[in-house]
Parts: sequence; C-alpha cells; structure tokens
Amino acid sequence: MTTERAGDDPLVPTTAEEIVAALAHALRFDARGKARRGGGDFAASLAGKRLTEHLRQAGFVLMRGRGGRPHSTG
Repeated sequence: MTTERAGDDPLVPTTAEEIVAALAHALRFDARGKARRGGGDFAASLAGKRLTEHLRQAGFVLMRGRGGRPHSTG
C-alpha cells in the first residue's frame, strides 16, 4: 500500500477565476488555438462565469494537475 503526503498530491483545487478563464478560452478558440468565428469574446466570458457559478452551486469540485518540473538542460 502506498501513502501520499498531502504536499505530494498531484491535484490541487482550482479557483473560480481559473475555471472561468479555461471555459472562456475553450469557447473562444478551437483545438488548434485559432479564434472561432463570430467574435464572441464578451459572450464567452459571460458563459464561462455562468457555467462556473452553476458548477459551484451543483457541488462540483474541480481540480487541476500541478505544473510539471522544468526539465534540466544538462
């Protein structure tokens, strides 16, 4: 059996701002990073905020992975 210390947890809770930014980005850009047609930046931001609030009210807890260690050049 393996035990992990709390500091070694690879997942950390996200903030509401991080969730809004991720959802708005997904609504603004396609998988290749190109802007979607229609110029819905404001609408994407509003939708991200609304979806985040709904997830919070529904009891969801969203986690993200910790950033990886930078590689060494040596």
